[in-house]
Amino acid sequence: MMTDGSECDDLLRQAWARFCDELKKAGDIPFGPTVPAHVNDRTAGFEVLARNISLALNFQHDHADPRFPELIHYFDPVRKQGGDNTDAVYVGATIDGQETYCIVGDRGTARYFAVTSVERGQTPWGGKVAQTLFSHDLRVADDGHFELMVGPEPPEGYAGNWLRTTPETFRVTFRQFFADWEGERPMKARIDRLTGDAGPPDPPSPQKLADQLLASARWVRESIAFWGYMINMWKAIPNTFRSYKQLADRAIDATPGGEPMVAYWTLPADEALIIRVRPPRCQYWSVEFGNFWWTSMDYRYRLSNTNCHYARLEDDGELIVVISHEDPGLPNWLDPSGYAEGYVCYRWMLADACPVPQAVQVKAARLFDHLPAGIQRITADERRAQLAARRRGVINRFGNL
Repeated sequence: MMTDGSECDDLLRQAWARFCDELKKAGDIPFGPTVPAHVNDRTAGFEVLARNISLALNFQHDHADPRFPELIHYFDPVRKQGGDNTDAVYVGATIDGQETYCIVGDRGTARYFAVTSVERGQTPWGGKVAQTLFSHDLRVADDGHFELMVGPEPPEGYAGNWLRTTPETFRVTFRQFFADWEGERPMKARIDRLTGDAGPPDPPSPQKLADQLLASARWVRESIAFWGYMINMWKAIPNTFRSYKQLADRAIDATPGGEPMVAYWTLPADEALIIRVRPPRCQYWSVEFGNFWWTSMDYRYRLSNTNCHYARLEDDGELIVVISHEDPGLPNWLDPSGYAEGYVCYRWMLADACPVPQAVQVKAARLFDHLPAGIQRITADERRAQLAARRRGVINRFGNL
């Protein structure tokens, strides 16, 4: 333990300088050779870097100690990465896979609900999943109350919900995917450690802070670079839907219960992209929309997704999604939000099949020549209602940000 003031001061100055130097290195990422040259994409790259500083500090400093876990929101409508689902609330905590924890609370009513124990791995978000429990695996009381034990073994004589961990487990993650943004409630819960020494957290030490600041800065740089590496695999095959497992050679906690199908798009101002598919029978499905930086488009004020609750299907059950820079008056329009390139993602969760969407790029002026004559339309008033409902739904999930 350091007691000399000058020695501590030197370490803290060096720690801050290293933190800033690592972040400066990250400033080269938005100018990478595969990054779209459009000003919006460059600017968004720096936005993602800046916003993920607080995300990194959350993981590497504020809530990094598995002895004192807290269930925290990973993302919100502003701070996000990694192909976040526009319909989702991601909640989790840092844990020690050799300890035992208890999570209690109100399960909420999200259409899709899963909890995973995640092992360390080759990605900034970890690697393999030790175990997944879906909503149908959990015992939940009629009033929504649930209790979940998390650890290497269930407590002796315990017959309730148990999530298995391994020595490599470092995080527990809840995924809640909301179909009806206004009608479904998010989970409210807490986590407590049941084993190990008790007592309050130690005061901050210069060396520990130095290590955590450096880890935070590196996490920002490495995580953004990782997702850039990932999206470039889809960029090489534009308008072609492939899953993570079909393209990526790294073990990653994608989405238990349904592998996302992703395609990369590049859309000039005078063109449109038509995507057609018949959704399978499943617990939940969604269409998500994001930019080059593997972050969802603004979903508070723009139409950047649709799902099994909001989408309008044609009479024969077909889902027709159109991406164009101008609103074509179609209910399942996705707004590129000023970006020229990005990704679109389909998720079929706990489905009986996995149909692959088909994309066709056309001139925007000839869009309706490539669509069914009786395709569903939407009025200006209905569009305004769509947008107003999104804002209310976001507040229902996240509160007032």
